This record gives sequence, structure tokens and C-alpha cells, in this order.
Amino acid sequence: MLPSIMRTLRLVLLLAILVVFFGAVFIIFFDQAVFVRRGTIYREEVGEKVVALTFDDGPSPVWTSKILDVLKEADVRATFFMLGEHVEKYPDVARRVVAEGHDIGNHTYDHRVLLTYFNVRKLENEIRRTEGIIQKVTGVTTRYFRPPKAWMTAREKKLIRSMGYEIVLWSLNSKDWVTFDDKYMIKYLMHHVRPGDIILFHDSGGAFSTEGGDRDETVLAVMRLIERLKEKGWKFVTVTELLSMTGQNRGNP
Repeated sequence: MLPSIMRTLRLVLLLAILVVFFGAVFIIFFDQAVFVRRGTIYREEVGEKVVALTFDDGPSPVWTSKILDVLKEADVRATFFMLGEHVEKYPDVARRVVAEGHDIGNHTYDHRVLLTYFNVRKLENEIRRTEGIIQKVTGVTTRYFRPPKAWMTAREKKLIRSMGYEIVLWSLNSKDWVTFDDKYMIKYLMHHVRPGDIILFHDSGGAFSTEGGDRDETVLAVMRLIERLKEKGWKFVTVTELLSMTGQNRGNP
């Protein structure tokens, strides 16, 4: 009996290890957003060498501020998808984002929804709650929405659009929340970048949270990516500016 139990336990352990291994490979090397891109904005077909930098999960008093310093020094505008909870906590940082000419978007209130929204009423409440906070703090009524983890059903997309929002995903994922090496991020992004790309970074949190964390490598990656792309004649635009290049200027006023 005991050998049989031990064999079963070893099999269960092996299966658990395989699940963790292949799960980690999926997270690191595959971008789940490709499954839900239909009916969203994730890149634009443009003739110029332009890209849009975007940042999720902020604002953060530490990391958003450092990224804003980098962008200001480089004279680059970007788009920040903010959590309502963080806008409430750090209103001065949110206002600085707007004051320095960047776009902002809605990223729900606290990012706690996993995979898909099981109740569309909850999704609507999350969006409206954050919309009100952003408007009160910054004076901006954004019409860009980015869902946590990108996951959405067709029903949820329909609801979001009915609320007057454009769903903005990305075509290039820096994987900065699992890749703790700016050199790898730069190598990957430089190899795959195309005109009209929307690039995903994070300005708050880490692998398992949306606040705190260590975004030093993100700050370095953003600085060096800007330098490398500018050397090759690329320009940086906000999501609003990118859409205006294809006659789809319909987000922030």
C-alpha cells in the first residue's frame, strides 16, 4: 500500500511541477492579449516611424514620478492607464501626468478582477467609479479603457463600447513585470517594433501586486528604448495622437 501511495504522490508532484513550468513559460514568452484583440485598438497602420508608450497600474509616487522625469528629459509624451484607487491615494502624481501633456486612460478601480468579469454590472461600476475619480482629480474625462490582464468577453467589449469607451490593448508587451532585465526588454522590443505599435510597460507594482514593487528596470528600459529608437529616426506619440494619424481621434478631449 505504501509504495503505491508514494508513486501516486510522486506523480502528483511531477504534474504540479509541469503545470508550474509550462505556466511560467506561457507567462514569460506568450502575450495573452492576442486572444482578445478583435474589436480593440492595439496598433495602427501608419506610414511613419512612430510608437505609443503606455503604462499601467499607476500612478505611483515613486515609479510614475521617475518615468515622468525620463519622458520630460526626452520630450516624449505617453499614455498612462490609471487605477482609481491609486489616483485617490496619489492625486498630485495624477495631476502631474496631465500637466505634462500625457494621455490618461481608465484601468478599473483596483485591478482585482481575475481573467474575466463574471458580472457585467461589476465591470460597469468599476469603470464609472474610476471615471469619476479621474475626472474629479485631473479634470479629464478619458474615453480610453484598458482591462486588467487584457481578458474580455465579447459581451464585456460590447458593454465597454456602449459606455463610450475605446478599448486600448497593445501590440508589444515589454513583460517588465516578469522580466527583471532592461537589456532583454530592449533587445526584444527593438527586434519586433513596427510603425504604429502600442507598447506596454508598468509604472507601479510588481509580479504579484499593483503597488510598490521595483520598477528600476522599467525606468532604465524606457530611457534606453527612447534613446535607441530616436537614433533610428523614430518618434513617440500618445494614443490620441496615434489615432489622429488614421482619422480615429476619439478618446481624451
